Amino acid sequence: MIITPTDPTASGAATTGATGTPGDATGTGASLPTDQMGRDTFLKLMVAQLRNQDPMNPTDSTQFLAQTAQFTSLEKLEEVAKQSGQALAAQMAFGASGLVGKQVSYTAEDGTEASGSVSAVKFTANGPMLTVGDADVPINSVTSVGSTPDSTPAESTPAS
Repeated sequence: MIITPTDPTASGAATTGATGTPGDATGTGASLPTDQMGRDTFLKLMVAQLRNQDPMNPTDSTQFLAQTAQFTSLEKLEEVAKQSGQALAAQMAFGASGLVGKQVSYTAEDGTEASGSVSAVKFTANGPMLTVGDADVPINSVTSVGSTPDSTPAESTPAS
């Protein structure tokens, strides 16, 4: 029996190579959601595989090494994805804070176009919210950004 932590044809659910269908860790045809499959489940399946193998015909050790390497790769990819998400959140926060004092156009909740000057930024679980006048505007609703009319540089006169 070969355990693989993910099977691309089973939407990330673990599979057993000897029994059951893709996504079936029990051989009953029932599949578990991806969020229920993790390190503990993989290790439990691997230990069960070791306990239940035929002592007269043990599983090849290279299969266990390959499974462990595949599982380690999956863990590292999950870690990279998490760090990428954190980097994106930081970049969005930095970008949103740079909009304070800028004139923005955005799509309002009722679908109309509106505009105004950004006076503040709130950081919520759903991402940055810009305060434009009395409205809280999600950053993904912004359609254009420009400088405010009163922030244009004054004409300089040459010094004499």
